[in-house]
Amino acid sequence: MTINTRSMLLGASLVAALFLGYSFRPTPAASDYSYRQFSTIESVVPGGLGRSRVIISDQSDQEVGKDLLNFYSLVGINFKNVASNDRLIVETINEFNSTGWELHTVTTGVQSGEKGGGIFITRYLFRKPL
Repeated sequence: MTINTRSMLLGASLVAALFLGYSFRPTPAASDYSYRQFSTIESVVPGGLGRSRVIISDQSDQEVGKDLLNFYSLVGINFKNVASNDRLIVETINEFNSTGWELHTVTTGVQSGEKGGGIFITRYLFRKPL
């Protein structure tokens, strides 16, 4: 046998081994989960004129809201408001965790307007095995 033939046979054997190794793997059993989500919408409208909230849909799809404080006051960023919002968000996460919900995914986004205002939105997705 020539070196080229040996290389081709070795390569084909390797490909076959990889194919067989992955083809006959058992598929993992899919766990069934129940999901819940809450969203925070935090206003960045100057002068404290915006509205900020935590929006939660409960088990019966009714909206439960908690007020958050605005990032801005009349004199600029209000860091006490940011810290207060952080505490409320962590308390909400802890409430979910204490009832068996696991934080699964966090997604963030920003929407800004042309005149300097905007919002930060964060979605917290929780799951619990059925």
